[in-house]
Amino acid sequence: MEKKYNTRSPAVKRLMREAAELCNPTSEFSASPLEDNLFEWHFTVRGPEETDFQGGVYHGRILVPAEYPMKPPDIIVLTPNGRFEVGKKICLSISGHHPETWQPSWSIRTALLAIIGFMPTPAQGTIGSLDYSPEERRALARRSVDWSCSLCGVAGSLLLPPGQEDNKTKEEVEQIVNSVQFKSEEEMAKDKTEKKVLQEKDNTTTKSGEVSANSDNGNGNEANIQNEESISPGVCNSSVNSSVDTKKLIYFKVR
Repeated sequence: MEKKYNTRSPAVKRLMREAAELCNPTSEFSASPLEDNLFEWHFTVRGPEETDFQGGVYHGRILVPAEYPMKPPDIIVLTPNGRFEVGKKICLSISGHHPETWQPSWSIRTALLAIIGFMPTPAQGTIGSLDYSPEERRALARRSVDWSCSLCGVAGSLLLPPGQEDNKTKEEVEQIVNSVQFKSEEEMAKDKTEKKVLQEKDNTTTKSGEVSANSDNGNGNEANIQNEESISPGVCNSSVNSSVDTKKLIYFKVR
């Protein structure tokens, strides 16, 4: 795969490093790029314990932009789950729907932990979200282990056997849920409107300051002009008078 891509590209370097770090699946998640496409990954996550998704195994795609890690990836869940729409790009502030909230320090692993962490949260009307009943989600969780990807195989076989959840992983999931914004489209639109209003206020304040500064400069110029005018008449009269006197002298001399 290295021969196929420009290894000097920041995105290629980063993705190859992440692929090496994620080459071994865990009991909680796994992810790897396709053999012929470094910018498309398939992932599998286990449903979080003590939730409606416990016992479930969920598979999906991650589409990575050429500008990664400066721009976020798109996340698509393929396994029916009752939380995210199947085959549709889901809306998280860590996904391609909201590049303004993405941080380049985040990674594919961060995205996987975010998916696990946000599965039991309310849908809140976000794009690609569903709000199925607990019974429906539990039924989908039971069926999910037999769901099969045409490229990767049966989802249930892509993770290590379930065991006691790694405390470090659990802590990371909690940290991500607390740090990554998860808002509805209405809330996102409200935030954008508020930012726009604040920006307009800042622009207005800046312009007012410029006008005030120009006004102060204008008053100073007017004062200078007044001072010049108070001096100029005498100079002009003096030059006129001297001009007249000179003409008179010339006139008398000629005569």
